[in-house]
Amino acid sequence: MEFVIKQSALKEVLGYVQGVVERKSTIPVLSNILIESLGENSIRIVGTDLDVTIRCDAEADIKKAGAMCIQARKLFDLSRLLSAENVTFKKEENEWVNVTCGRGKFRLAGVSRETFPEIPIFKSAPLKLPAEVFNYFIQHTAFAITNEQSRFTLSGAKFMLADGKARMVTTDGHRLAYIEKVLDEPLEGTMDALIPKKALLELVKISRDSGEDVSFGEDQNHIYFELEGRLLITRKLSGNFPNYEMVMPKDNDKTAVFDLDEMKGAVRRVALMADERNRSIRLTVREGEVELSAQSSEEGEGNEVVPADYKGEEMQIGFNWQYLQEFLNTVSAIQTGSAIDAEENSPPARGGVAASSSPPVLGGVDAAPGGRGGADGVVGSATVDTTRETDGDKVRVKETSSPTRISFEFKDSNAQTQMRIAGETTYDYKYIVMPLRI
Repeated sequence: MEFVIKQSALKEVLGYVQGVVERKSTIPVLSNILIESLGENSIRIVGTDLDVTIRCDAEADIKKAGAMCIQARKLFDLSRLLSAENVTFKKEENEWVNVTCGRGKFRLAGVSRETFPEIPIFKSAPLKLPAEVFNYFIQHTAFAITNEQSRFTLSGAKFMLADGKARMVTTDGHRLAYIEKVLDEPLEGTMDALIPKKALLELVKISRDSGEDVSFGEDQNHIYFELEGRLLITRKLSGNFPNYEMVMPKDNDKTAVFDLDEMKGAVRRVALMADERNRSIRLTVREGEVELSAQSSEEGEGNEVVPADYKGEEMQIGFNWQYLQEFLNTVSAIQTGSAIDAEENSPPARGGVAASSSPPVLGGVDAAPGGRGGADGVVGSATVDTTRETDGDKVRVKETSSPTRISFEFKDSNAQTQMRIAGETTYDYKYIVMPLRI
C-alpha cells in the first residue's frame, strides 16, 4: 500500500481516532490503527479497544491500494510535528511502514492486517439529532458518572428517546444529573440504552465543532453514531439502571436563587477548611442570603455569605463540597466556553493527603435494582444584552452576557435537593444531591 495525504488532514483524523486506542493493552494489536484505501481518493482509519471503535475517512492520493496496521501513538505524535504539506506512506513487505515528509524520513513498525479485530458491521442509522444537542447533554451529565469500575451499570449514561423527547441521566449513587429536551420535530423511532462514559466523551470530540446532525441507531449489542465521515461504534452497557424517577424530588417547596460565579468561588474558598474525611460543608439558607461554613477540628474553620433571592424559614443543609463544586464548575465552563479546571474539582491539598468520603446513598440509587429536535444554539440561561456606546460620529456595539443564576430547590435538611440553571427554557436540566447529616 502507498498513499499521499496532507499533513493537516492526517493530524485531524488521527486526533479523532487515537483517543480509543489502548496504550497499555494486554492485546498488543489494539495499540495500532488500521489504515485502508477507499477507491483512488480516500483512506479509512480505524481505532478500537473492542468496546469503542472510531472510524474516520480522509482524502488521500492512493498510489497503491491495500491496508496497513501501524502503531497509533507514535504516528499521532509524529503527525503533529511534521512541517511539510504532504506526507507519503509506503508499506514494506515485512509490514513496516516508511513515512516521508519533506526532508524527513521515518520507518515505523507495523503488524499484519489479519491480526486487527473485525469491526462490527454498521447497518443503519435512521435517527438524527443535532450534534449540539448531544454535546449539551453529555457535557452537563458526564461528570456525575461513577468512576468505580465495580458499579458497571452506573459507568455510563442512560439515553432515552421517546414521546417527542430526548433524555439523558447519570448517577454515581450519591448525586444524579438529568437533562431533557422536547424535540422540535419528533423522531420516528425510540431508544433506551446505557452508553459507556468513554463513548460519550469520544462522541463529544468527534462532533464538538460540527453544525450538522448526528445520525445514530442501534442493534442488540451496539449503538452507532455517524457524522461527516466519522463513525463511532460502542458496545451497550448491560444490566438495569436504577429507578431514577423515584429519587427525583417532587415536593421541594423552598427555593433560593444565587449568582453562579459568586457561589462557585465561595464554595472553593470555604472548602479549604472542610474536614478532609467527609468533605462536609454547611449551607445556611436565610432571607436574602446563603451562608457557607466548614470546619475542621485540626485546621480551623471558615464561612462566607452569598447574596440570594430567598424568603422563608431559615434552613441548614450539609453537602459534600466536591459535589457542589463539580456542578458549578461544569455549568460555568460550558457557559463561558472554557475548559473545566481539574484542580477546582480536587480536594484541597493537606500535607499530600487526599481527602476521601463516603456520603449517603441518593434515595437508594446505590442498590436499587431494575426499573429504572433540533437545538437552537442556546447554551445555558445566559442571555446577551446589547448596549450602544457613542464615540463622536462612531457607534460601537458591545455585547455582554448577563450573569448566570442557579436555582437551589429543597424541602428540609434530610431530603434530596435539586439545582438547575434559573430561567433555562431550552433544556430541562436538573442536578440532584443527597445532603450530608450535620
